[in-house]
Amino acid sequence: MLSINAASPASGNQTPYHRLQLDMTTDSYIVLISLFGLVVLMTSWLPMVLKEFPLSLPIVCIAFGTLFVWTPLSSMIGDNPLDSRYLTEKITEFVVIIALMGAGLKIDRILGWRSWMTTWRLLAISMPLTIGAIALLGWSFLGLGLASSLLLGSSLAPTDPVLASDVQVGPPLSGEKSEVRFALTSEAGLNDGLSFPFVHLAIVIAASATTGAPWLRDWVIIDVVWRLAAGAGLGWVTGKLLGYLTFHLPNRARLSRTGDGFVVLGITCLSYGLIEMAHGYGFVGVFVTALTLRHAERDSGYHENLHSFAEQIERLMMMIVLVCFGAAIAEGSVFKALDWRVIVASLVILFLVRPIAGWLGLLGSPIRKREKAVIAIFGIRGLGSFYYLAYALGHAPFSHVEILWVTVSLVVLISVVLHGIAVTPVMHWLERENDKADREQVAP
Repeated sequence: MLSINAASPASGNQTPYHRLQLDMTTDSYIVLISLFGLVVLMTSWLPMVLKEFPLSLPIVCIAFGTLFVWTPLSSMIGDNPLDSRYLTEKITEFVVIIALMGAGLKIDRILGWRSWMTTWRLLAISMPLTIGAIALLGWSFLGLGLASSLLLGSSLAPTDPVLASDVQVGPPLSGEKSEVRFALTSEAGLNDGLSFPFVHLAIVIAASATTGAPWLRDWVIIDVVWRLAAGAGLGWVTGKLLGYLTFHLPNRARLSRTGDGFVVLGITCLSYGLIEMAHGYGFVGVFVTALTLRHAERDSGYHENLHSFAEQIERLMMMIVLVCFGAAIAEGSVFKALDWRVIVASLVILFLVRPIAGWLGLLGSPIRKREKAVIAIFGIRGLGSFYYLAYALGHAPFSHVEILWVTVSLVVLISVVLHGIAVTPVMHWLERENDKADREQVAP
């Protein structure tokens, strides 16, 4: 760090030591600017290059962070941001709300009971089963307490809206009819918010162990009923108001006339902030706002501008976080508490818990078996899991914090690598098989 004492740089009495400190600080800043420029260029270039390869952008980001730590430049940057719980919480929170807005804007399908039945099944059946199974695994196998086990389950249950972009529907007005892509997009949009009551349940259980205060009634009334209702209701109201401002004011005053994609950033932050101030679930509210705004003027091409900007910001922030995650892995600070039980538990979560829970939730659904299998398997875990864990640890004392961090980190890492490699060939295979089945049904 630059240290200025009695002899300041402006005084003309700089010692060689002061000049050396100034040069080192300047060099660090230049290196950081250069690296940021490289990340921005990679954000734009890599998705195009990797599109047809069994390799995802998140994998490259983690690899880049890992390799960077092993270069002489790493010592010039300083501490890894992921070492800070608060910084991790706030950065991942921002990335998730931008991803939720983008996910809501690109869903062409109108919200309905029948048309969204696959989503309702995943939310009402698969997610609670996943939370319960992971919590049981944490308690019985990892030796976690009740609160920590529940926090582990609620952190790892949601499908991530950030890292699941490769299996989601295309941009607005793209006419995407794939049930698999729609299910994973809508599930990722809603289950990040619907997992929050279970996170709060873990928090109140952990807090009550210290205070002994009763918690059940307040949890049901506030954390379940009010926060969900406020999130969905205020999200709808915000979406209606912003939809009017964007599309239905006189032509010279409407926001859509600007053509500016960065309007989506204002919409996202305003919606999230207002709903959080009302103590609603902002994740639910942002996604509902996006859906409501999307259907305020369904055929407007301005939705593409909004979605495109949201996607660019999301991708850039995701790359920064994952580069830091890769750097933390290479430094050894992430997996220093790793043991064989954590490895086994992580593999069970990814290869058994989510696929089985997803399949059970889709029993009786009219969609094809191969579609059920892909939906059940591709429940990608990612930055939302880091957010939930960091958020909860800032609100109550939990036991076995190291095991929680290392388990979540390993599950996310394996999920990024596994799904990143498999998503392109699997989705191509599924689309070929569905096209083949459709032609056979049409053929006389």
